[in-house]
Amino acid sequence: MPKLAVKNLYKIFGPSPKKALQLSKEGKTKEDILKETGNTIGVKDASFSVEEGETFVIMGLSGSGKSTLIRNLNRLQEPTSGTVEYNGENIVEMSAEALREVRRKKMAMVFQNFGLFPHRSVIQNVDYGLEIQKVPLEERRKKAYDVLEMVGLKGYENSKPSELSGGMQQRVGLARALVLDPEILLMDEAFSALDPLIKRQMQDELLALQEKVQKTIVFITHDLDEALKLGDRIAVMYDGEIVQIGTPENILTEPANDYVRNFVENVDRSKVLTAANIMKKPLAVVDSKEGPKAAARKMEKEQISSIFVVNAKKQLQGVVDIEDVQALADKGVKSLKEALKNNYYTTNPDTLISDLLSMASTSTYPIAVVNDDQRLLGVIVRVSVIAGIARKGDVS
Repeated sequence: MPKLAVKNLYKIFGPSPKKALQLSKEGKTKEDILKETGNTIGVKDASFSVEEGETFVIMGLSGSGKSTLIRNLNRLQEPTSGTVEYNGENIVEMSAEALREVRRKKMAMVFQNFGLFPHRSVIQNVDYGLEIQKVPLEERRKKAYDVLEMVGLKGYENSKPSELSGGMQQRVGLARALVLDPEILLMDEAFSALDPLIKRQMQDELLALQEKVQKTIVFITHDLDEALKLGDRIAVMYDGEIVQIGTPENILTEPANDYVRNFVENVDRSKVLTAANIMKKPLAVVDSKEGPKAAARKMEKEQISSIFVVNAKKQLQGVVDIEDVQALADKGVKSLKEALKNNYYTTNPDTLISDLLSMASTSTYPIAVVNDDQRLLGVIVRVSVIAGIARKGDVS
């Protein structure tokens, strides 16, 4: 069961939302419905699910409906139609009391404008939610101190928000949400008000924090680079509708329509695509138990000048050159051991292409892609790195 499941969600603003809903389901356009009824379609027939521990990013330009959508998830705005299931329970049908419990303990929100109390200290801002829950002072302060240390604000507990930078204020907002230990974090344009440098730092810190706490996150942004950096999956919205859902690689390499294609056209692919996207199966490998003649024969057959050597578990042992193995074969040597070299680069499948550029430019051999057990998964040649950055289509 997904942590969060949204099904056929509509949000319509105006005097007669039911009439507009029917017209929308009949296929009328947003513009036609506005002219005919005076109602605005904020979200149209949105369906998606978010798995536990996933960072799900909803992105789109201003007016696309993304902020409206996230406010429907915890009913800060009431959905017109559809369901929002949290652990299988429909939030749309919850009583006011049950909804308050979800908001207080299960589903916390971080806003763009921080929303801090200026008259309260940092620690008082952070423990405010626990205070509302009537948690004893000593207990809530301990939790607040722990979370402030987690977000890098140890030592600022008694400062006022006005004494902090924008990035630090956003950390306070994040800490205020985390102190409740929610299962779901809703982050609405949380970093949009920050300067570019501070914004990148906050993105990095959120990624590091997510590795520790593994929360389920729904993150709203209009910044494609931010979406690609943070999202396990991304939903792209246009005019109130979700037009594509996919991994960052899916969105980048297989855009669903011209809107998404134009969106991703100028993205720096080297900072999104990984080694796994551009690696190829080796033309040939040689088992470490095989001899120089076998290695030479495989290289000649594939018309390559070097070949990787693996053991029986396909773990990488080294690389050999055609000249060296031929010389050993001429001498009657039966083992490849004397010819083994280790002056090649290895990387893991998740390495960004941007981090492979220096390797590719200086390596004599293909870059070997290996897993944690040093099992050879694939190889990358220099031209693949360049093509992986420049290519507009599928890179599989």
